[in-house]
Order: sequence, then structure tokens, then C-alpha cells
Amino acid sequence: MTTAQAPYKLYYWPVPFRGHFIRFVLAYLEITWEEETDPDTIAELKMLPCPEQPVPFMAPPLLCDREHNFHVNQLQAIMGYLGRKHGLMPDDPVLAALTDKVLGDCGDVLEELTCNCGEAMWSPVGWADFSGKRLPRWMQIFEELGRRHGLSKNAGTLLGTPSLSLADLATAALWHPMCETLPGFSDLLQQEAPLISALTQRVVQIPQIEGLLQQQHTRLGKVYCGGEIEKSIRLMLDTEGLKCNPQGGS
Repeated sequence: MTTAQAPYKLYYWPVPFRGHFIRFVLAYLEITWEEETDPDTIAELKMLPCPEQPVPFMAPPLLCDREHNFHVNQLQAIMGYLGRKHGLMPDDPVLAALTDKVLGDCGDVLEELTCNCGEAMWSPVGWADFSGKRLPRWMQIFEELGRRHGLSKNAGTLLGTPSLSLADLATAALWHPMCETLPGFSDLLQQEAPLISALTQRVVQIPQIEGLLQQQHTRLGKVYCGGEIEKSIRLMLDTEGLKCNPQGGS
């Protein structure tokens, strides 16, 4: 949901990927935001000399909190800021640390899937190791964390909080776009992490997030992260598939 008078402005490419983490949080909170998705505008901003940037940064997402004239980049920092400001970060320091761990894990999964944001393209050998070992292992990590905190297929939260927290929204924002846009990911998540699959479905069925996804699907279609790296991922899925080893690996 966007408006020119919104309290937040998000600068991010017109793809789900990292952007959906922030969109999920704002939509869940029913907070309006403005979004700048024009690639030329974002590229110009990120290439400005550091003294001319609103905050020195390398790449989006970038969030502006207009109320405080505050800009922050880095997905984990943005999510933590919104979570603490709007009551989605647990007060318990143990659960807060686990929330930070979940956000860090989400970032690691994104980096691995995209070969460090397209620094290289996938090869069949590398893809076999990732899709057969590391990707299932990541799914199992989220599954076990939820299991230890009482998550079930029909109820519960990732960290056992009485209501959804930042960790739940981040988990859904990580796995749902993959499962919706990349062939085979939904079946693999259901196989390796059925509790996480069910939690993700509960989150995306929340009316305000469901509405966001319908709007985003109309605007973005089936794109995931875009660019050459998405082409590389899809080429591997078309030619190699997901080579899942149920035992995972490290």
C-alpha cells in the first residue's frame, strides 16, 4: 500500500527478494509506505559520492523514516529498526538474539541462492551441492528452531511468542517468494520443513499480506530476484532440477 504522504519510503528494485521482508512488516502493521522502484533513480542514488547520500550505503534496500528524517540500509538493520519501533521485536533478550539470528540466517540463504548477489553464475556442480545439501539444510535449520519453540502445523510461532513477531514475518518473506516463483521449491520446503511451510502459509493468508501479494503479483508477475542471476537459477532448475539429499549437509 503506497501513498505520497506515507511515513516511510522504501527504495528497492521492482522484485520481491529482499524487498518483501520490509513490505511484509509494513503491510502486517497496516502502515502505508511510498516505494521508489525505478532502477535508474535507485542506481543514481547508490552511486552518489558518500557525502551526498542520505546515509552512506552500497546498495538497496534503503528505508526512509520521514517522521525522524532517518535513513537506514542493510536488510537486517531495517528489519530490526521496524521491529523495535513497532513492537515486533521480543523484549526478552534471548528471543531478541534469536530474532537477530533468524534475520542473519535469512540473509545467508539469499546470498547463497544468488551466488553473492550475482557475483558468479551457477554451474551444475555448484548447483548440485547447494540444492542437494545446503538448501535442504537451511530449511531444516528453520524447522528445528520452530519445533524447539512449540511450532506445529496448525498453530504456534517460530520462537514461541504469543503472537507473530519479526521472526515469523521474516521467515515467511524468505520462503514464500521462492516457493511461489521458483519451480520445485514449494515441494522441497514441504518435504524438509513442513512446519515452516505451514507457518509461511498462515502468514501469507493474513488479509493485509494477502492483499499485498495480490497487488505485487499484478505489478511484478513471477519475477524473484531479477537479472542474470535469476536467469542462472532458472536455467539450473530447468536443466538440473533440485537434487535434494534428505540428510542435508554442511
